[in-house]
Amino acid sequence: MLLKYRSDYQKIAMGLMSLLPSFKDWDRLQRELAWYQGGDDRTLFLWKDQYDDFAGVLGTERQSNYVVVRLVGLMPDKQSTANVWQMLDQLATMVPQQRIMGTLATSQIIAKWEFHHGQNHLDRPTTDSGQ
Repeated sequence: MLLKYRSDYQKIAMGLMSLLPSFKDWDRLQRELAWYQGGDDRTLFLWKDQYDDFAGVLGTERQSNYVVVRLVGLMPDKQSTANVWQMLDQLATMVPQQRIMGTLATSQIIAKWEFHHGQNHLDRPTTDSGQ
């Protein structure tokens, strides 16, 4: 289950984000968390697994026709493609009218998820991506 970040989840969010290589630096981690809190177009989600334990983090940025997945992270014992796809499936349910896209760091994950669901880059409209 994806839950929007709230201030009482701060320690959990920071712990999950600190597992990602780009957030090993404490100051960078705090700046990133503040960035997600700084705008209505940005959302940090925490993901609970089937046991109702916090097990993942998903950072997004909304644009007019799409949502960019900026970061995806899971607890080491929960790292699996199935769990990542569960997170993305839940995100897609939350934003049914918007296309999910990735950054350079997350685009491969998004492409595999789309392929799994029978989509590919040739089937996607290009008007929403500025191409």
